[in-house]
Amino acid sequence: MNRPPSLSFSRRAFLERMGGLAAACTLPRAAFAQTGRRIQPIDATFLFIADIHACRMARKLSPHCEQEGKTDAALLRNVAALNGISDKEWPVKINGVATGLHSAGTRIGTPLGLVTGGDITDDGGGQVTEPSEGTQLLQFSQRYQQGVGPDRVHIPVYVGLGNHDLDQNGSPPHVDWYRRELRDYVEVNHRPGVFFKPPVPTTNYDVDTDCYSWDWGGLHLVQTHRFAGDTGHGAISSLPWLKQDLATYAADGRPVILFQHYGWDTFSIERWDPAKRAYDDEGAGRPHWWGEADRQALVAALKGYNVIAIFHGHQHEVPMIYQREGLDFIKPKAAYMGGFALARVTDDNIDVVLGEATGDHGEVVFTNAFCKQFET
Repeated sequence: MNRPPSLSFSRRAFLERMGGLAAACTLPRAAFAQTGRRIQPIDATFLFIADIHACRMARKLSPHCEQEGKTDAALLRNVAALNGISDKEWPVKINGVATGLHSAGTRIGTPLGLVTGGDITDDGGGQVTEPSEGTQLLQFSQRYQQGVGPDRVHIPVYVGLGNHDLDQNGSPPHVDWYRRELRDYVEVNHRPGVFFKPPVPTTNYDVDTDCYSWDWGGLHLVQTHRFAGDTGHGAISSLPWLKQDLATYAADGRPVILFQHYGWDTFSIERWDPAKRAYDDEGAGRPHWWGEADRQALVAALKGYNVIAIFHGHQHEVPMIYQREGLDFIKPKAAYMGGFALARVTDDNIDVVLGEATGDHGEVVFTNAFCKQFET
């Protein structure tokens, strides 16, 4: 199989390399200079999680969820960690190595929001064979919708969907029931209307794809669910919308952050291996999740814009900070395993740390760090 040099090493080597970046705060490349009209000041701190996998069914968990740790107790530990982050400080060191973060040693403060990167549920929302309220989606909303108390997050939540949310078919004639309920949840939470004001309004909501964007000061953020260009199960590609969104809101060189479910890690790009009769990183057959053409189409759409990072999920066990196609990728450990990413973007830099919950009362450990100075 012909691979670009950057993708030539094995999954094991990739995961070992990612796991070794405990405190690798680097300056990999300069961001574009801000140009055009005056851009609003930026000081945006936010949280990102992926792979929540709410697993509750009507009377019990879905099969295998207990063994995999996808329990409500695990989600409550994650929620406690997210709620307690504001009183902590940006780490000066991780595993004894200086992080180099611009914010190191300062109080984190209250994040502007929590962004999710897909797989908020384990089985398409948790519906049964007939259309009904999805118990997994209900469980997600009871933990990850802004509220008060120790059992739910305290900041606005920007919802993204993944393959576990969108790949499940219902029984005929309700084949798309699962997908529609999950997409309706996104729309109800984020699409502004003349008469309806959603709890977390966005700047630009696309009704056809349920992708959306919003702004925190001069920072532009875009949610594309599985990935921009996804046409699985009859979905409409969001690439035309993404191109128009960036042309409208980011042509002046302002920093952009993209959120999606799939990444460039070896699990996300695996293909069918006929010799092993399985998907792996050595296969040359059909892609399991998304293909090279999908990735190149996305890269082409982003070309010329100041994309400072792409946050994603999908792979559960290993926190990752890496580069592909000249872009910086951030992937925390799965949320049901306690994982999260914390980011701060200012006018001239970005700080990111990955962490995970270590107890039931907000205890956390930071595992990876990344920072980048922008060119002005």
